[in-house]
Amino acid sequence: MFVDDGEKFGGWPGTKDWVYTRGWLAQFLDAVEGLVAAGDVRLTTPGAALDTVRSSGLAYLPTASYREMEAWALPPAAARRLAVLEQELGEARMAGPEGALVRGAHWRNFLVKYAEANRMHKKMLALSGLCRERGDPPAARRAIGRAQCNDAYWHGVFGGLYLPHLRNAIWRNLALAEAELRRGEGLVVERLDFDGDGAEELWIHSGAFSALVSPERGGVIEEYTVFEHGINYADVLTRRREVYHEPPPAPGHAGGEASPPPADGTPSIHELEQMARLQQLPPIDHVDRALFVDRVLAPDVTLDAYAGGAFASIACWSRHTFEASLEHSADAVEVVLRPGAAPAGGLLEKRIRLHKGGELSVRYRWDPAAFPVDACFCPEVSLAREAELELAPAGEVWQFPITTVSRSERGFEETVQGYSYTPRWPVRAGEARLIVQVRPPT
Repeated sequence: MFVDDGEKFGGWPGTKDWVYTRGWLAQFLDAVEGLVAAGDVRLTTPGAALDTVRSSGLAYLPTASYREMEAWALPPAAARRLAVLEQELGEARMAGPEGALVRGAHWRNFLVKYAEANRMHKKMLALSGLCRERGDPPAARRAIGRAQCNDAYWHGVFGGLYLPHLRNAIWRNLALAEAELRRGEGLVVERLDFDGDGAEELWIHSGAFSALVSPERGGVIEEYTVFEHGINYADVLTRRREVYHEPPPAPGHAGGEASPPPADGTPSIHELEQMARLQQLPPIDHVDRALFVDRVLAPDVTLDAYAGGAFASIACWSRHTFEASLEHSADAVEVVLRPGAAPAGGLLEKRIRLHKGGELSVRYRWDPAAFPVDACFCPEVSLAREAELELAPAGEVWQFPITTVSRSERGFEETVQGYSYTPRWPVRAGEARLIVQVRPPT
């Protein structure tokens, strides 16, 4: 069987010239035509071959992807160890039958490596089950099928998960499906382990919106989808250290010497990986991005240091478990969150209010005496689209675009993944309120 990616016929760097201008496609077709005319090759379909070619025995294909993707699914440290092992074994052994035994991670490890991919995947599974329960309406089933497109769920040399428009397309179809399945529904709160990580989340939804609150991770909102807009406003990629950010190893180690560009044809994945190097490391986030990541900061933390991730917090609740209770009214639900055991930094009460129409606000109360008098209470809101915040009391808001540096077949690319908004209230205020006003797509 002959199978190749459509991108190799013009989209991959150099293939337009190689395949068309320099005649590879015409030469390939002429060669196949000659083999057919000589009786050496018969063109057929897989189905016809199954009917006419005798089986050679039992075989179970491994649950595997191609070797490069299995390496990309590894955490950075493990990926570097795998590269060293491949270098030690040598090109000849890796190209032979022994090379097939040197494996990286299962494809599903991308769902472990990237929480953003896992949330899309688990939301798709949840809606797929709900769709079956409700008779599989065709519009919802079609949208769920489109949301299963794999391109946005992984990342290697290619943009994949790092490309916001791919994630946007997944979430837009999930919003279409959920809007269809929940049309006319009232406000509902479900307690469940939504993302399969062993911790309970709150899935809050109505006929207008869907939100996911994580009490185990500081009471943050990890999904906030407004169906009418077709947008998950919490879909912001966390800045991570990727293995390709690191400087090349010393000569004699894996990747220490870049291969020269090919004399003919186009560069392979390995050659592209070796040819692209960064001059300096991009900033990373020390906690996952979400809505309402709460911190107390010292007065000497600057906006530049904050945007670059080069700061320390006096207190940060992002990895602290909160106890969650619910207060219902006729048209809204309020999630009341308090630390299960007071962390260093004292008491915090957080009340997230979601109206059945999707309006979102949060109220905070904290103990001013637990912090330095000149500190600031600073909840960070990471949003996929630009928005407006309404504050009470009024205060300064730090904001900046959240950009990542990733590698693609074209080299390194800087991509805006979303926008960070951080109100800064003097800690002596003791309480504050924040309303998030999102904008529909233009």
